Formats: sequence, structure tokens, C-alpha cells
Amino acid sequence: MLAYIKRIRDLREDHDKSQQEIADILGTSQTMYARYERGANEMPIRHLIALCKYYKVSSDYILGLKDSEKQIRH
Repeated sequence: MLAYIKRIRDLREDHDKSQQEIADILGTSQTMYARYERGANEMPIRHLIALCKYYKVSSDYILGLKDSEKQIRH
């Protein structure tokens, strides 16, 4: 399993959000977002950026390049 698949699901669940709520933030459908979490579709960079901003984590964390969830500044 790709690291980001687990990370986006874990982040969503840790923030008590539904797939629909995150899909709305990304401007996509719940079905498409569910496909990202299953690894059936690759997530576009614009969605990765949006998730980093929303959860205040680095892209390295979501992509599994870093283990620290250290927050980023905006």
C-alpha cells in the first residue's frame, strides 16, 4: 500500500471527518475521494496541496517521506 493512502485516511479519521466532508473541501465527489483512499485513483497534486493546508501538515508527511506530523506555517 502506498503510504499516502493510509495517511489521508488516518488524517481524515483523526479529525472526525467523513469522506463527503473532505471531498467537499477538495471540490470533488465522495466517490472519487473514496477511490483515492483505496488507491484506485492517484490523487492530483492540487488535492494533495489542499489536504496539506487543511490538515496543516507537510506533503512529505502525507507522502510517507517523513514520520513526523509537524505542522506547517501559512
